[in-house]
Amino acid sequence: MRVLLINHIQNARQSLRSSHVRSALTMLGIAIGVASVTIILALSGGVNKLIVDQVNSLGGNIAIIRPGATSEELTNINQIQPQQEYTTSTLTEADIKYVENTSNVESTAPLMILSGTIKADSIAPNNSSIVATTPSLAEISNLKVKEGQFLDNVINQKTAVIGTQLSINVFGTESSIGKVITVRGQPFTVIGILSRINNPVNYNSIDFDNAAIINFNTGKELNQNVTQIQQINVKAKSVADLNGLVTELNKTISASHKGETDFSILIGDQISQPTNRLFKTIAGVTVAIAAISLIVGGIGIMNIMLVTVAERTREIGIRKALGATNADISWQFLIESLAISTGGGVIGYVGGYIIAFIISSFLIFDPVFNWQIAVTALVVSVITGTLFGLYPAIRAARKDPIESLQRY
Repeated sequence: MRVLLINHIQNARQSLRSSHVRSALTMLGIAIGVASVTIILALSGGVNKLIVDQVNSLGGNIAIIRPGATSEELTNINQIQPQQEYTTSTLTEADIKYVENTSNVESTAPLMILSGTIKADSIAPNNSSIVATTPSLAEISNLKVKEGQFLDNVINQKTAVIGTQLSINVFGTESSIGKVITVRGQPFTVIGILSRINNPVNYNSIDFDNAAIINFNTGKELNQNVTQIQQINVKAKSVADLNGLVTELNKTISASHKGETDFSILIGDQISQPTNRLFKTIAGVTVAIAAISLIVGGIGIMNIMLVTVAERTREIGIRKALGATNADISWQFLIESLAISTGGGVIGYVGGYIIAFIISSFLIFDPVFNWQIAVTALVVSVITGTLFGLYPAIRAARKDPIESLQRY
């Protein structure tokens, strides 16, 4: 059996060499599909790793609470923005109190993202954020202030801490302590400038370099006294307390919501899962492109194998006359099909990473390497080669040896 397998592999190699141009073109379809899968897995893995590293650098004892139950469903391509941006958040101020009073909680910081314009000497770009929160955010998210101070519960409520880039955008300088910005038409005195982070991808989904941070109660007033909490950051006293804390928070908040599971508590790797609907849509489109490429590549494999079977009909007849079984003939052509698809998979895997690294040069994270991506590329290649090579292999095996010997 082993000798026969080696013989089939040698035959496959000789056949591919004899028609190397059409074999290479057939591999291209598989390569494009596998490359697409590799790119999206490598880049999404890079984003996840970036956020996981951020959470771990904070001590690994961070939990975040978001409105809405966790869903893994792919977003409709026409719905780019998260649904909660258009509806009332299920998280309330009462939930904040419940969290603060839960045992093993060291600190809590709600996040309320407001829409509106930030003005000063000039108008801030549209990507600038207005964040209403509490002083604990600096401790939980390790925000450093390079000039001035962060928010506290003592100073005037009409104060703000702004990111370095926002300061440059609206004042033309990084040193803007004491100057006034206008948020939704209300004046705020700048009391602090955040150290530059250069990392808009984080578990808070906020680019702090381009953000204006104001007091939570003041933000509520700007929002017509409507609380719209997008996230509650929770810091446990220790990593060992985190799982128990999550269990307790689930019970407490669920009870306060009358048994409705209309919130999600995420820790560790869960925090890093992509929540941006546009990202999910892009991933879905990429997978669709990969699937189409694999189908096209698979049809190419079937086509070339049918041609190969027709060209080698007399060879099939001779082999059968010498005692080869239908299974032997089937395996001979199936291995050749697998050789084409696997070769295309290897090319696609390597090419996918090359493209992923090129793309990442314009981003703030690198593609991730792991064995799961390599296995996925291999499995996709093998399945494609098997599915589309099976019919030609069966057709070759069913040829009548006498009729085959009479050909040519």
